Parts: sequence; structure tokens; C-alpha cells
Amino acid sequence: MFAGMVIRAVALAAGLTGAVGFSQFPEFTQQYVQRLGGAVDELSRLIRAFDADAAELGLGRDTALDQLATGGDFGASRAERMAETIARHDRLAADLEALAGSGAFQRVALARHFGDPEIMERTWQAYRPAVPTTPEGLAFAGVGFVSGWLALTFVLSLLALPFRPRRRKRAAARRREPVLSRPVPRHRCGTPLRAVRGSAPAARSARLPRDI
Repeated sequence: MFAGMVIRAVALAAGLTGAVGFSQFPEFTQQYVQRLGGAVDELSRLIRAFDADAAELGLGRDTALDQLATGGDFGASRAERMAETIARHDRLAADLEALAGSGAFQRVALARHFGDPEIMERTWQAYRPAVPTTPEGLAFAGVGFVSGWLALTFVLSLLALPFRPRRRKRAAARRREPVLSRPVPRHRCGTPLRAVRGSAPAARSARLPRDI
């Protein structure tokens, strides 16, 4: 009984932990999208400035990168850095386009667009857990509670598997089968003895006939 109470308490704690964790998903992803938009704007500003400098010299972006790469070690480093900036801008802009206007439930299917390590780290550092008040937050809390409860129950079931055969053997050893019937005594000749109605009981002084 005590073990059952402990298991239920631990399962309840796991359910509450899952509820708290899942309930933060809508707000956390919303803040991630906001930071994603800020990162795209900043990268766009840097790229526009580079394109403007190249246009003043009558150069396109690719030509300007090639000429910058041939300008010594410093120029090559700047060209490589700008190429990485352009590639990151294109990737984050695609993520922002996919996530813009999406709800919390839609973001679950779009989880691959939350893969930028820098934005994820900044969002996590600035994030503060809050009590969910929106229908989406409450729905995720319910899903988290059930998931945590079931996950812990499954783990405990796996841990209890090695002990189940022992309990069954002990229970089988302690259980006694009821006696359904008793064997009917038989005569030495092999025929069962039966009582006959109306027959008088044999006298105690009766003697067996002598053999002739």
C-alpha cells in the first residue's frame, strides 16, 4: 500500500513537470520568432550596406566578393565572413517566412525551423517561465501532464518486469487447490461398497462363518 502511494506521488510529480514544461512552448517559440525577425532585419541591413558600396564602384555582389577575396588575408577573411552572412540571412529569412503567422500547434510541425543555435541561446537566456493563461498554453499543459504521467508509468513498468515472475511463483506456491472429491473406498475384490436401504446394521457380536 505504501509503495503504491509513493508511485502515485512520483507519477503526479512527473505529470506536473511535463505540464509546466509543455506549457512554456507557445511563449518560448513566440519569443524565438521575434528574435528571428530581429536577426533577419540586422543581416539585411549589413547586406544592403555591402551591396550599396559595391554599386558605387559599378560592381555586383558576386564580383565585389571576388575582388575582396583577392585583397590579401584581411580581404579574404572579410569576403568569407560576408559570404557566411549572406548564407545565414537566406536561411533565417526562409525560417521566418515559414513561421510567420503560425500558431503554437502549427509550430510543432515546423520545429525544424527553430534550429539556429545563436538565436536559441539568446532566447533561452532572456526567457522567464510564466503561468500559461492562453487556451494554447493550457492545452499544451494538459498534453504535458498526460505525457509525463504515461512516460513515468512506462519506465516503472519496465523496471518492475524482473520482479513479476517471482511474485507469480510465490503466489502460486501459496495458493492451494480445493479438494473437489474424495475417492470412494473399494472392496478388495474391486467393487465399491454401497449402502442399501433397509438393511440393518451388523451386530457387534456377529461372527463370520467358518470356512468349510
